[in-house]
Amino acid sequence: MTTRRKVIDAESDIISDLPGHIIDHILSHLPIREAVRTSVLSYKWRNKWYTLPNLVFDKQFVPATIDSKDLLVIDSKFLKIVDHVLLLHSGPINVFKLCECDVNRGNVVGDIDRWILYLTGRSIKELVLEVWLEEKPYKIPFCLFSCQSLHHLKLRWSWFKPPKMFKGFRNLKSLDLNMVTVAQDDFANLISGCPLLEKLILTEVDGLTQINIHAPNLKFFEIVGEFEGISFDNTFQLATVFADSWVDFNFENNQSTLHGRSSNFLKFFDHLPHIQSLMIHGYFLKNLAAGISPGKLPTPCIDLSYLSLSVNFDNLEEILAALCLLGSSPNLQKLEIHARFEVETLPLAFETYCWEDTFSRPATPFQVRHVTLDNISGCKSELDFIQFLLLYSPVLEKMTVKPLPTLRLELMTELIRFKRASGEAEVIYVIEDLSY
Repeated sequence: MTTRRKVIDAESDIISDLPGHIIDHILSHLPIREAVRTSVLSYKWRNKWYTLPNLVFDKQFVPATIDSKDLLVIDSKFLKIVDHVLLLHSGPINVFKLCECDVNRGNVVGDIDRWILYLTGRSIKELVLEVWLEEKPYKIPFCLFSCQSLHHLKLRWSWFKPPKMFKGFRNLKSLDLNMVTVAQDDFANLISGCPLLEKLILTEVDGLTQINIHAPNLKFFEIVGEFEGISFDNTFQLATVFADSWVDFNFENNQSTLHGRSSNFLKFFDHLPHIQSLMIHGYFLKNLAAGISPGKLPTPCIDLSYLSLSVNFDNLEEILAALCLLGSSPNLQKLEIHARFEVETLPLAFETYCWEDTFSRPATPFQVRHVTLDNISGCKSELDFIQFLLLYSPVLEKMTVKPLPTLRLELMTELIRFKRASGEAEVIYVIEDLSY
């Protein structure tokens, strides 16, 4: 009877008889904890997880609800698990992620430094470090700066201070810095030292005011936080830009120093000849347009198909900048405008303000097909802008207007009365339901 049972068990173990690359593929889709647990399935599975190329350590190792008195115990267990996996691992490690790791043990920095030193010797290709320390940001160890095998790097809650001899990551393709502290010069040297960089994301990076980007292969750029301006150099492949500035530098600085200053508009677009998607939110359009803004860019944005702007309609320079981009984008398909309000901004003098006297008609009609305007308050400058778009957009197909919840319904009647250059233009008035 015993012999027969063994034969049946052997025949029923279909998974263990799968080809090795199939088993590796299955394990690669499991969390590291579950992959390690497969070692108890059978003798054949005992060492299968040793060669996992992707190692991800995240919150799954920490219970959702714990007592504060158990934090040190949990930290110690978590760190021992990472040590255990790295000790037994064999083969290449392509990906190592330490995600949202909130540890409190005193010598955790030494542990993480040791892991990074080990990983740099294994020619790691993707590294994600999200380590929260209570006292100060985690300082990236010098050994990481010698790791030239890196293709993707993401750092969060860290201090990025490379050694003086650091020449960049020659094979890096994507860089994501989130709440990282880095000096202006160190950042500039980092970017210029990554010739293959294609994707760059900066979120609340401390230490940067003026962002200088020199990246010949960069295709995607995103920045969110406190910064004054961006300058691009040799970024002719850049296709997607998202910029959201939280600080109004023009309001903080002496306004007299801004009067007559040449606009940053031309500098910003000099190295963006192939831009396809552009999103400018927060105060960045205001910071960008301060001074003198051209009516049209010297070189049009031929490839720009999607444009999203945050505009303060009490600021003539911002309106002019928005119209400049519209007139310089002959193949624009989709336009999104978010109306922004500023407490410190004085409204336009409606009794003397006249749209026709302030803004000239476009040299060529706008080619936009789909327009969305949200957060609309119904002020005169907003309505004038909407009317202007309808009047000079002959291929417009649909305009969606999303007003503030408190806006009067009469606005819909005003919109319907506006003349339209496009006989196919459909104006949709969306009222948010706040009943819930």
